[in-house]
Amino acid sequence: MAKIVSGNVAGTGKGRQAGGGDPVNRLGLTARDYEGEKSTLCPGCGHEIATKQIVRALWEMSVEPYRIVKISGIGCSSRTPSFFAGRAHGFNGIHGRMPGLATGIAAANRELLPIGISGDGDTAAIGIGQFIHLIRRNVRMIYVMEDNGVYSLTKGQFSPTADIGSTLKDGSINDQEPVDCCSLAILLGCPYVARSFSGDPVQLLALLKGAIAHNGMAFVHVLSPCVTFNDHEGSTKSYKRIREAACPVHRIEFVPAEVAAKEPDRARRDGRDGTPRELHLADGSFFRLDPLEEGYDPGDRARALERIAAAARDGRLLTGLLYYEPNRLDMNRMLNLVEEPLANLPPGKTRPGREVLDEIMQTFK
Repeated sequence: MAKIVSGNVAGTGKGRQAGGGDPVNRLGLTARDYEGEKSTLCPGCGHEIATKQIVRALWEMSVEPYRIVKISGIGCSSRTPSFFAGRAHGFNGIHGRMPGLATGIAAANRELLPIGISGDGDTAAIGIGQFIHLIRRNVRMIYVMEDNGVYSLTKGQFSPTADIGSTLKDGSINDQEPVDCCSLAILLGCPYVARSFSGDPVQLLALLKGAIAHNGMAFVHVLSPCVTFNDHEGSTKSYKRIREAACPVHRIEFVPAEVAAKEPDRARRDGRDGTPRELHLADGSFFRLDPLEEGYDPGDRARALERIAAAARDGRLLTGLLYYEPNRLDMNRMLNLVEEPLANLPPGKTRPGREVLDEIMQTFK
């Protein structure tokens, strides 16, 4: 996991002032230090709102910018890494191949924090094979999928996440089953699966902070309407429709590690006594969850899948932390990699000597 100074000076995002100006975090950086180039997205695009919450989450969690690696594929969503964390590393790959980049980065340097930004086409169409194996390996990264249900860069054809019965602006009706990437991620064992709506920035911010604090793959599905091609009457991915359909499974509050540390002897709450449940994260922070969807348990994989499917049949979209499994092995531990980042190892430790090579060759005889 990337080295993170969790939280901000006051624990609320409003720390001491930089020279009497903008608030700064524990690193002495302002929120503007986590911004990037000026956006070229359409005004009102859901991706723009998601980007602003990514900026805020990185700032409030005091993530060191030089430890961030932004990676993406192709699509409107994959343009957004240019609009945040301008001081970070970045690599824009080809269509659907961002997971391969993330895997290499996570293996080579565990001190970095890969943040992959993808879309419904980039993930659920050409990239779905790599997406599946990224989850199986539990690569330590944050995977943000911005989903608008259409291919906006090619004039708005249906994407694999388009719902049955949804219409295009020309009246075309989708008759194919949608790919539910949250259910797929849960089925394959992704240890942190969340869904939010760009029109609910408070929930989205909390889930992004949790993704930063998590030690493993964190998949954050953002319902992000396209105002140009998919925000009309008849679209199931419009702002109006998603606002009507979105059903939070809980009220969610992210409590940063430095706040949690002030009460080390406080009893952890499991929600059985009617109080909000707590889910603790790798860096010492935790979620406080006040249930809204009766009986929903983000730690029960089978039940989570059932509830998501049942909600979809009723025309509802469950949002929030849908699944959480804190103890699953990540790729680096599965492969028993050394603690020191592979990128920092000297040649003497990465190049086997003649005797070692001869020994290996003997095994093939």
